[in-house]
Amino acid sequence: MRAAYVERLGGVAEIRFGELPEPVAGPGDVAVDVVAASVNPVDTFVRSGLYVTEVPLPLVLGRDLVGRVAADARGFRAGEWVWCNSLGHAGRQGATAERAVVPADRLYRVPEGADPLDVVAMAHPAATAYLALVTFGRVLPGETVLVAGGGGNVGGALIELAAAAGARVLATASAADLGRCGDLGAAEVFDYRDERLSDRLASAGPVDLFVDTSGRNDLEAAVRLLAWRGRIVLLAGARSRPVLPAGELYMHDRSVLGFAISNATAADLAEAAAALNPRFAAGGLRPRRVEHRTLADAAETHRRLERGEVHGRVVLLTP
Repeated sequence: MRAAYVERLGGVAEIRFGELPEPVAGPGDVAVDVVAASVNPVDTFVRSGLYVTEVPLPLVLGRDLVGRVAADARGFRAGEWVWCNSLGHAGRQGATAERAVVPADRLYRVPEGADPLDVVAMAHPAATAYLALVTFGRVLPGETVLVAGGGGNVGGALIELAAAAGARVLATASAADLGRCGDLGAAEVFDYRDERLSDRLASAGPVDLFVDTSGRNDLEAAVRLLAWRGRIVLLAGARSRPVLPAGELYMHDRSVLGFAISNATAADLAEAAAALNPRFAAGGLRPRRVEHRTLADAAETHRRLERGEVHGRVVLLTP
């Protein structure tokens, strides 16, 4: 089969495109003919070695795929549309290939009425948003959630899911994205370039849950906005080194916690998929923009991601 892979971890120059043996499904696996695989920043972290995880070599790259079941297995029927968002790390081969083998407990059916390509484009952003809000953020109806970076795919999913959970949502974004944030369910939106942003956010009321998708992680500014027992969830900015305002945290029972979707258990991801699939089926959680490339473009796509040239878009690679 054709695949995009690396024979050792390192820079973009390590990415190869060529023939590899087809993977063999084990007793707990399902073979999937890949229709599309999305490329996310986390894929560059694994390939470069920034995120340390067990990987087989050569390693087929990529986390997320959508495709059709190749043969009846583990309760799945041949030809069914399915998706997965946890390949390419923790000992598992990846998604950027003509065929992939997926553990059955990490494979989910594409719901009727959903566009399979939209599902794979949003699998990573939407699951990240769900885990940040529910599993780690413990969002409750009536709470105030602040989404910094609401214009992106993760930010948009955070807004949509938080509003659906009954939270009052505040969001910051560029001026061009303020309307979109409001359409997704944000009660109040703020231009992140506004010189008075801190004052405007403070006036909007104490925040129970703060999620910053930009990776800036300005904890000094964020902690001041928190309510009693407010929470900050960190999910981006692998190289950031923010100042920790310890006094303002412990004196008000506030907390800061981080998570990487790479560490999510199969049960965590299955719970997220069960919550996301109905929204996919109803036409929600749509990607902003999707760019279509082929598996042969994997190296160039990784290069563009690392240069910050894919902002607001999801790149799908197709065999």
